[in-house]
Amino acid sequence: MVSVTSEASRSRSKKVCVIGAGPAGLVSARELRKEGHKVVVLEQNDDVGGQWLYQPNVEEEDPLGRSSGSITGELKVHSSIYSSLRLTSPREIMGYSDFPFLAKKGRDMRRFPGHKELWLYLKDFSETFGLRDMIRFKVRVEFVGEKEEEDDVKKWIVRSREKLSGKVMEEIFDAVVVATGHYSHPRLPSIKGMDSWKRKQIHSHVYRVPDPFSNEVVVVVGNSMSGQDISMELVEVAKEVHLSAKTLDISSGLSKVISKHSNLLIHPQIESLEDDGRVIFVDGSWVVADTILYCTGYSYKFPFLESKGRIEVDDDRVGPLFEHTFPPCLSPSLSFVGIPRKLIGFPFFEAQAKWIAQVLSGKSFLPSSDQMLQSVAEFYRSRDLAGVPKHNTHDIADFTYCDKYADYVGFPHLEEWRKLLCLSALNNSQENLETYRDSWDDHELLQEALQSSHFTNLNS
Repeated sequence: MVSVTSEASRSRSKKVCVIGAGPAGLVSARELRKEGHKVVVLEQNDDVGGQWLYQPNVEEEDPLGRSSGSITGELKVHSSIYSSLRLTSPREIMGYSDFPFLAKKGRDMRRFPGHKELWLYLKDFSETFGLRDMIRFKVRVEFVGEKEEEDDVKKWIVRSREKLSGKVMEEIFDAVVVATGHYSHPRLPSIKGMDSWKRKQIHSHVYRVPDPFSNEVVVVVGNSMSGQDISMELVEVAKEVHLSAKTLDISSGLSKVISKHSNLLIHPQIESLEDDGRVIFVDGSWVVADTILYCTGYSYKFPFLESKGRIEVDDDRVGPLFEHTFPPCLSPSLSFVGIPRKLIGFPFFEAQAKWIAQVLSGKSFLPSSDQMLQSVAEFYRSRDLAGVPKHNTHDIADFTYCDKYADYVGFPHLEEWRKLLCLSALNNSQENLETYRDSWDDHELLQEALQSSHFTNLNS
């Protein structure tokens, strides 16, 4: 009886390539191996962490992060994290379901720690679960494409290059999981005069520290969390900081910051950039700037993927993808982890990884290709009807969806305390932008969280 079971499980075991060793790739590797698959993780950097592996040296990168000069369309720098960046969510909600993000003595014990602490958490995760032996570091994926089918079995050719030796490897896999992240390739606005403006223009992708902007007049484009954070940092060294936002209907937290700093001013969107250095805003006001810093977000790009047009990125809508994970025509042998934004990332990536691992081993089943395509079409229609721009297709911002998704795989729903701590931090940041990471009033919720099984079952 035992031999039959092991034989069956062996036949379901797949050789799987995971691209990327960041938060999505690491948990994918763990779940795939747990399900009995043979896993190879290809990672272009020299350590785990993905976006959270801080890269201080950005001199080689194009200031606007344009990768057109590169044959493969890849950037030289992957991480977009700046030196002072701290988490915008409390650490309690960040951890994977069975590996809480604990404060450790001798490290950054703050509830909203700096980026290095999250990187150390990911290192701890990979070491605790023995993931490093699956990872090949300093290897860049250059091509992923279908191998001609034999016996109706889809396989994938993965071509990669060792960054140091230049040695190229070509391998065949039963399945590929793309976990390359989405905070590397700058999304830039189209502004009249932008290409001919002679002064300094950079994207926040290459922003690291405020010192180079000392005594400058800086226009920060984009009122996102990073735009606000960077503006608050620049205002201490720059002569003036002009924050250009899509709407002047700003949070009371940002309003408090602006009223506190006479050299921080808010403007509507930019109308044009002029040869004499002027930045003209749509309300007719203008300023002569030394630097324009674009905090305008990031785009999805998969320059290595040859899908023959069956997966496309259209204005940052990656599709068609069933539940942001499986391309109907190429599932389940190709999948994506970590595409959705504006959700509690790590538990969601874990649910995605479990689903993919179980589908590949035959424990779970997907709907038919037609049903999946229909589901995607209905989802797009619902987004259109809700007035959501196409480039925000993957911005979820919905706990209900996370729970619905978990049901596909029998993954637990998000704990109530996790949802409430998330909302509490969000509301606090809206009111108290400068202080919310160090001053909060969610102590009762925090105690409830710390007494939950997520934190108390550590030895089980």
